[in-house]
Amino acid sequence: MAGRLAPGRMTLGITRRVLPAFYERLKDELTFPLSWERSTARDFPAWRAEARAVAGQSLLQPLTPGPEPFDPVTVEEWPAGRYTARTVEFALSRYGRARGSLLVPHGAGPFPAVLILHDHGAEFTIGREKAVRPRSGPDRLARATAWAERHYGGRFIGDELAARGYAVLAVDTLGWGDRGPLAYEDQQALAANLLQLGTSPAGLAAHEDIRAAAFLASLPEVDERRVGALGFSMGAYRAWQLSALSDGVRAAAAVCWMTGLKEMMVPGNNTLRGQSAYFMLHPGLHRHLDIPDVASLAAPKPALFHAGGRDHLFPAAGVESAYAKLRAVWESQGAGDRLTTEVWPDTGHAFTAAMQDEVYAWLDTWLGAPAGSGPEPGGGTSPPPA
Repeated sequence: MAGRLAPGRMTLGITRRVLPAFYERLKDELTFPLSWERSTARDFPAWRAEARAVAGQSLLQPLTPGPEPFDPVTVEEWPAGRYTARTVEFALSRYGRARGSLLVPHGAGPFPAVLILHDHGAEFTIGREKAVRPRSGPDRLARATAWAERHYGGRFIGDELAARGYAVLAVDTLGWGDRGPLAYEDQQALAANLLQLGTSPAGLAAHEDIRAAAFLASLPEVDERRVGALGFSMGAYRAWQLSALSDGVRAAAAVCWMTGLKEMMVPGNNTLRGQSAYFMLHPGLHRHLDIPDVASLAAPKPALFHAGGRDHLFPAAGVESAYAKLRAVWESQGAGDRLTTEVWPDTGHAFTAAMQDEVYAWLDTWLGAPAGSGPEPGGGTSPPPA
């Protein structure tokens, strides 16, 4: 009968949530043959080199940053409590320049440093301001303050770290803040156009993050041996990815972004809407490596992963399977003490003050804040400049 499938015939349509009806068969074909657990070679550096090369190919451009000079310029500078705040401009890639928020503690230095990768959240009018308090622009400050209240326990995590003795850099991703604002519904078009031009939003962001970390390490105020990465949500994805792909980052803390791919690609998951996923999607990569396999390329460097037990974006099964994969890799290298994985049972998709305090203590352990550093007297971040 017309319009009816014969018994046993495979459907070729799509499901209600835009998954192909045969998505389970596609998932079954993903065996992640380059994962450490499936590797026949027990030479970890050789495995990492091979897997990193494959991951680099999925970024669609050569992984090694070009030799272009940074040519930094300080646009403005002002005192902010225990540190100096600057707006800096530098060559972020061979395609152009970008502005960043740079916080440098008072004192002799060189200081340990943290590159903060901002989140997504479908809020494009602010980027680096989600982590570093903006100095001017009442609308931007109001948006940033509201964002900090909603997702960061009312804190600007960049200012918190600077008050504790870290140099901090935050830079807008393409589409955010001074490099936008992008509209939510335009993300697919941006992705399609970048793919036509031989790159992708996720690949471009990965390259720029590597470059931003290199710029931070190059500063005379920074100890290049103690540069870390920190991020929440999309920023967490970028933080562990950066540590996996760059030898210049010595430790990374990722809050609320880790899962197994198969557990994430299920009906009802936020990823299935597609739009925002383009900033965390590398074409063809998962034919070779699962998400935690990519993160494992950072081993045996120190790594921290925090998850919210009530985070609807990352179901518990995916978090648990990913953590188990990560644990197996770090322990195989005798570095189990360098991996922290934790689920906060009563927390949703947020980077709470309590989580932050644990992350700051963890960063002190692995990057080593200067002696005597700490939060402003009375706790919290220094007040905004007048």
